[in-house]
Amino acid sequence: MQKLSEWILRHRKAVLLVALICCVVSVFAMQGVNINYNMADYLPASSPSTQALKLVEGGLPNMQVYVPNVTPQQALEVKEQLRAIPKVEGVLWLDDTVDLRATPWEVIPEKTREGYYADGGALYQVTVGYDDAAGVFQAVQALYPDAIYKGEAPNQARLQTVTMGEIASIMYYVVPIVILILLLSTSHWFEPLLFMLVIGVAIVINEGTNIIFGEISFVTQACSAVLQLAVSIDYAVFLLHRFAEYREAGMDAREAMKTAMQKAASAIAASAMTTVFGFLALLVMGFGLGRDMGLVLAKGVMLSYLSVVIVLPAAAMASIKLIDKTAHRRLLPSFEGFGRAVVRYGAPLAAIVLILLVPAYLGQTRNNFVYGSSGMHGPNSDAQREASRIDDIFGRSQMMMLMVPQGEPAKTAELSDEAKALPYVRSVISYAETVGVQIPPEVVPDSALSMLRGNGYDRLLLSVDSLDEGERAFSIVEEIRALARRYYAGDFHLLGESVVNYDVRESITADNLKVLLFGVIGIGFILLITFRNLSIPLILLLIIEGAIWFNMAVPYFAGNTLNYIGYQIVSSVQLGATVDYAILLAQRYEEARKTMGKKEAAAWALAKSTGSILPPMLILTIAGYALSIVVTSNAVISQMGEIIGRGAAISGFMVLMVLPTVLRWCDGAINRTNIGKKEAIQS
Repeated sequence: MQKLSEWILRHRKAVLLVALICCVVSVFAMQGVNINYNMADYLPASSPSTQALKLVEGGLPNMQVYVPNVTPQQALEVKEQLRAIPKVEGVLWLDDTVDLRATPWEVIPEKTREGYYADGGALYQVTVGYDDAAGVFQAVQALYPDAIYKGEAPNQARLQTVTMGEIASIMYYVVPIVILILLLSTSHWFEPLLFMLVIGVAIVINEGTNIIFGEISFVTQACSAVLQLAVSIDYAVFLLHRFAEYREAGMDAREAMKTAMQKAASAIAASAMTTVFGFLALLVMGFGLGRDMGLVLAKGVMLSYLSVVIVLPAAAMASIKLIDKTAHRRLLPSFEGFGRAVVRYGAPLAAIVLILLVPAYLGQTRNNFVYGSSGMHGPNSDAQREASRIDDIFGRSQMMMLMVPQGEPAKTAELSDEAKALPYVRSVISYAETVGVQIPPEVVPDSALSMLRGNGYDRLLLSVDSLDEGERAFSIVEEIRALARRYYAGDFHLLGESVVNYDVRESITADNLKVLLFGVIGIGFILLITFRNLSIPLILLLIIEGAIWFNMAVPYFAGNTLNYIGYQIVSSVQLGATVDYAILLAQRYEEARKTMGKKEAAAWALAKSTGSILPPMLILTIAGYALSIVVTSNAVISQMGEIIGRGAAISGFMVLMVLPTVLRWCDGAINRTNIGKKEAIQS
């Protein structure tokens, strides 16, 4: 590190020029990164829904459009107008089940009509490709301003138009607050701008280098920049705090920076690598969203680390005169009194917290989860209000497509009849039901045939009285698959929103143990190398995992549902990002134990590290809650933000209020489990 630090400080102008060039290139590269809004794309290739999607060319109806104030005759005209919209792949209405030209309206059974026409308006089942959802949604809105919508396609369209606008505004809220926190924690007015510049360079380069992936998910796009800022700002804080310490000790600026780079290198590297491993743990998820987010965030943390150890020293030395001119007295108080108080009174609190870990662990295992798109929109959003309105008028319904092999029309007709007899199936549209097994496909119009047959499969479109997820919805998926299995063994495919959500559940719940083990083992290995001690990694992991249990138990004890995707991702974020606080405190404690007793060392470690821990903890807390408050249109991202913010605060509490006492209690074990270290320890 000594040679590297000397080289960086000697060539600081070249370092800054290269950083500027990388930022300019990255700004242009950002434009080539596509955003994916379709959660089904992230299912494993072996998932039944993924297999079904490969066979569907015409698609499954994914947009319900209710057009009010139309007569049945006008409703037929509306259907043709909807079908004429570019990128619309198909429109289903009552005339697909009943020949309206040959059947008077009055003689059509009410049960047949009620799923398509009610309250003086018509409900259409529209099929649109995911890439075209926003354009079709806007086109339908332009044609029928009073129409209301339900389904995956309008939900996705709203995500694209509303959520991304909110995401763009997050930094307007976060950056001023971050700067204010940094102003309070530094002794120079210019330092916060230096921090933001250095981390900003890393964020811009990370966003631009996402082009190597081609596309990223909208969840990753929403969270990556603000999380990268929040989890890596502490690297810059650690380095400049050391720099200030050595300057106060009498070193000149160049020597102080060189020494700070060398002394803080292990703490910063350990902090960065634990965060990287926390994010890389997401790569073992079978559900591809974890891989998507893990790669982007791990890359971002590595870029932040490189920016702090390379760009920050160069920028600081290039602006040292400006730093000195903007010096002010430290606004944060001394934490010596806080350290002594925690050491003196912390034992009962630590004992209570450790006892409460048991119910917290049990509570977080009993959460009520949601898995799919039903969690994408908040309860007061336009999407939820309009969906509830359609359900009030027509009753709950979900569309499913059951695909079975062609060539056995009698068997398919029998399956169709049995499916139609199920109590939760409202209607079935199939070749046997709509056209008739006696009519050859050659005489059926292509527009009708494409919805009923394709790729060697007959398609049964089932309208099911069900939510898009939940125990009842998932049991219906299992029952329909069991029914199809009786007729066609394994040669069938079932597709639908509730089916995709069922497969998402099966995929990501199987990932839980893998992600946890990968994260804990990877981070534990980094801690083992950093401390060369067997006990300290276990202690730090217990403290941070305990904070995660407390955080994830809150929804259970509050009676709220928790999005499983957010739960899985945030657990890794909290583990990787906040273990940094514990590393810093433990390193200071070890440093002090060479010359001090246990109590004095714990008090000194708290006094020295609290000022470095509080700013990144507050920043991650505020960044998380900013996601929660600003991105109101997307309940998944909003909830993730809330959990991240709360988790950072809980981790900070555990490190500052509980860890010092636990280190004292385990001091003997720590001394006996050193690996290759023989430092003198004060009794």
